Amino acid sequence: MNTTTHKPNGTLLIILAGIFWGSMGIFVRGLTDLAGFTAIQIVSIRLSVAALIFTFILFIKDSKGFRISLKDIPLFLGLGLGSILFFTTCYFTAIRMMTLSVAAILLYTSPIWVMLLSLFLFHEKMTAHKLFALGISFLGCILVSGLGSDNSGITLIGILIGLGSGLGYGLYSILGTIALRRYSTYTVTTYTFVTAAIGSLFLCSLPDLWYKITVCPRKPSLCFFIILTGSVTAVIPFLLYTLGLEQVEASRAAILATIEPMVATLIGIVVFHEYMTIMSVLGILCILCAILLLNSHRSQQ
Repeated sequence: MNTTTHKPNGTLLIILAGIFWGSMGIFVRGLTDLAGFTAIQIVSIRLSVAALIFTFILFIKDSKGFRISLKDIPLFLGLGLGSILFFTTCYFTAIRMMTLSVAAILLYTSPIWVMLLSLFLFHEKMTAHKLFALGISFLGCILVSGLGSDNSGITLIGILIGLGSGLGYGLYSILGTIALRRYSTYTVTTYTFVTAAIGSLFLCSLPDLWYKITVCPRKPSLCFFIILTGSVTAVIPFLLYTLGLEQVEASRAAILATIEPMVATLIGIVVFHEYMTIMSVLGILCILCAILLLNSHRSQQ
């Protein structure tokens, strides 16, 4: 893989992946309106559809990729349950509790969590540059929270859940880095989503989920929307991002992917007519600046 060549199509693939991820709020709220699914039920639907599609892709691309070592099962449990299932549950819950922009920007505190986890797990040094970025991100979270404004519709629980999504998302980068040293991207992605999907089935109240599907008066639309949810918010962006990484180095890709909260914010304003205060905008800019500072610093090392 040539990590020094920056081809326009690689950059475009990363940006497209971020745009697809940024559209997640449409599907979360769409499934809620269509059938009244809970957050964990929507998580289970997305993960299950994606797991089936990724399994099919792995079978076509490399059937030998299904072979993994028994000692690596805890690693995939961590990826599937501790990261994907945890962060998507938190994120989808945050989307239902808060505006799309706030939920998305709290999710994108993940680079901060990666830095903190790396400090303890990989013994990386805490530099003044990193501390400065942490301070900016913390200020951003305070501003995004609305400072207790009654118009913000944000609670402490909502902020904690949103930060939880960032923690789970960051954990994927830590565990995924370890897994990719041993297995292909397709193997890691497939087992991660299969594990997460199975775990979600124990939490989503399957009888109630099936009942909501059967009584929905718009079953064709619902089934189509379910397939779209798994495809548009998981399979397509993950594949685009993976293909983009073949032409763009990871640090640059991480910066490009920050288009996701911007897209989520625009969708929230244009599609759902969400209101943003000046404080929220400043908070979002602070967190994005912290993320860009961390990634730009890493790319120079």
